[in-house]
Amino acid sequence: MHPAAARLRHVYWLGGGSGAGKSTISRRLADRYGMRCYATDDVMADHAARLSPADAPHLSAFAAMDMDERWVHRSPRQMLDTFHWYHGEGFDQIVADLLRLPTDRPVLAEGFRLLPDLVAPLLADRAHAVWLLPTTRFRRAVFASRGGTGWGFIARTGDPGRALRNLVDRDGMFTERLAAQVRPLGLTAFAVDTPTAEDDLLERVATAYGLTGR
Repeated sequence: MHPAAARLRHVYWLGGGSGAGKSTISRRLADRYGMRCYATDDVMADHAARLSPADAPHLSAFAAMDMDERWVHRSPRQMLDTFHWYHGEGFDQIVADLLRLPTDRPVLAEGFRLLPDLVAPLLADRAHAVWLLPTTRFRRAVFASRGGTGWGFIARTGDPGRALRNLVDRDGMFTERLAAQVRPLGLTAFAVDTPTAEDDLLERVATAYGLTGR
């Protein structure tokens, strides 16, 4: 167990694949149970700016690429295997942020950067961690709702169609990797598909955390 586990026993962790609904579920849980939200996506830019090339070689290599090198010209497997956050670069900064937060109420940390093998040693209570694993169908529906090839950085590439396919495939492999990590660690994960109602998923996560009835 990590030396910081006892100091983080008030933290609940919600990880998972991109587009699984982590932000929405975490906000609703925080509102219902009086928790403080910590969104790892919100601090990515700050963490990236403070990481040196020696501490984050994959991030350094990614930053040196143009948009097409990042999202069009590489295979989804290459994208998966070299993506900095998937290697845990910057995870120590997440832990440091959480240790600086007040302990007057529970904290709900959420984001895809919360990798099971990195979170597990920090758990004083293993029920405090859940991962949401979106199916391919669900991910495609999410990207379509965001605008498909006209969405965000995808639209800034030379081939948005290929970039989107690469991203969806990469995220699918990342979700499979999460599932493969969660099972042997004895941690909790829920599949998220298009028929999954948000209210039902909220209740499942709250129950897994042991929050229901409070």
